Amino acid sequence: MVEVCPIQLPGRETRIGEAPINRLADLLPPLVEALNPYLHEPFQIFGHSMGSLIGFELTRELRRRQLPTPTHLFMSGHRAPQTPREETQTWQLPEAEFIQSVKDMGGTPDAVLQNDELMQLLLPTLRADFAINETYHYQPEPPLNIPITVLGGREDKEVKPEELKDWQLQSSYPIDLHIFSGNHFFIHSHQPQLTRLIASHYI
Repeated sequence: MVEVCPIQLPGRETRIGEAPINRLADLLPPLVEALNPYLHEPFQIFGHSMGSLIGFELTRELRRRQLPTPTHLFMSGHRAPQTPREETQTWQLPEAEFIQSVKDMGGTPDAVLQNDELMQLLLPTLRADFAINETYHYQPEPPLNIPITVLGGREDKEVKPEELKDWQLQSSYPIDLHIFSGNHFFIHSHQPQLTRLIASHYI
């Protein structure tokens, strides 16, 4: 039996009243603490976009602490962590410009973007997400001894498909690369295929 256990970060859904975390290094310790009671069971990690970066660094943090690590990583919609990205400070933009950047990425319904009251509630969390990505600095470590499946969108303007190949440097196994039609949020239109792909690697 496979059980899906989504991670809910501060500032989201039932944790909307909590201050969001805007640095990846500050996010890892509470994640390890929350997951530690369940690490005796075989598990895999799937992350999309920022979630890929979190999943990757969480796995390295588990290894540093000599705790059980996932049997497989599914890294979706994010360039390899060692690949330099354009220096941006989107998370610090004035409100109107920041909201336009969120809109340009796609994935957020216009009804949400045009709801001023809702956006005021969401803005701190959205800025924190951008900050996690934009303040991240990769530190070299040995490759993970874990298979990695890498997923991307052919029309993704945020992450070019050719950038995904560099995930190979992070695994001692040959990576399994899959490119789907669609933009950065290709996962929404390919859920059945993604479910089958992930299930095929279950151990």
